[in-house]
Amino acid sequence: MTVRALFCGTPDFAVPSLDALCRLGYEVVVITQPDRPRGRSRTLAPPPVKVRALELGLPVWQPERLRDAMEDIRRFAPDLIVTAAYGKILSEALLRLPRVGSVNVHASLLPRWRGAAPIQRAIWAGDAETGITLMEMVRDLDAGPILAQERAVIEPTDTAGSLHDKLAWLGGEVCERYLPLYVAGELVPVPQPAEGVTYAEKLAREDEWIDWTRSAAEIDRQVRALAPVPGASAALSTGDEMKVLAGRPMDMGPFGDPGEVKPRGDALWVSCGAGIYEILELKPSGRRAMSAGAFWRGLRGEGVRMRGNASDDR
Repeated sequence: MTVRALFCGTPDFAVPSLDALCRLGYEVVVITQPDRPRGRSRTLAPPPVKVRALELGLPVWQPERLRDAMEDIRRFAPDLIVTAAYGKILSEALLRLPRVGSVNVHASLLPRWRGAAPIQRAIWAGDAETGITLMEMVRDLDAGPILAQERAVIEPTDTAGSLHDKLAWLGGEVCERYLPLYVAGELVPVPQPAEGVTYAEKLAREDEWIDWTRSAAEIDRQVRALAPVPGASAALSTGDEMKVLAGRPMDMGPFGDPGEVKPRGDALWVSCGAGIYEILELKPSGRRAMSAGAFWRGLRGEGVRMRGNASDDR
């Protein structure tokens, strides 16, 4: 008997999981968020899951509110609901609807990093590994029992962008490997342990500002956790603001107070609370991305320094 699967997902992260359901031969209906205005023109753009679903010839529903689609969902009578970064909370009534169950593809090794930004928070915290958790859904945030987990190493050069792509692909692999076992009743859900629960809070605007009184290693994790978007923000004593797109911590002591800058070829060295952070690429406000050295040469910034911490007046 063909498995009827309702797939709920929105961004790029969810696309490999959708592909996996199709490879499994499931009958899939897709629910994704409505088209939203994008870019400076504010032109309506479809979410990536919709784009992929239409390429695959799948039905796509885009309700503003899930309850508006409940009659259609009941008529479809899914055996299975799979969510991956959908962006909305499913009601208790919807979670109970499928014959087999409702599962979520989550980008962390639960119970660590429940919540909205597990990829960014794992990098920022300096975690050595993360992974994908396939879990049964409950109403509490990412608290459902675990069905399967696969691990992934966080490399010292990983950004949120590179780790996102790695975990998106792994999410598809987990779906393809474990969903047939779940449908067959061969996976035993394991309750999450009470120990080790952490929450991946949604990134706020104040998270973007670099505090140069921190260590170079901490700043490096922040820059990588925020790359490529929204980017880590820095400001000069001249008032110029920028996004730091790429850099690395240097294994040497600081050469001055936090925020002091020295040009080094196409890079800039910034003295930190501990160590030196080398900025390799940045994007000045309102301009294109460029090497840090090219920016500095255009600035003619002798005596210019970075603002010392994120609490300085702007």
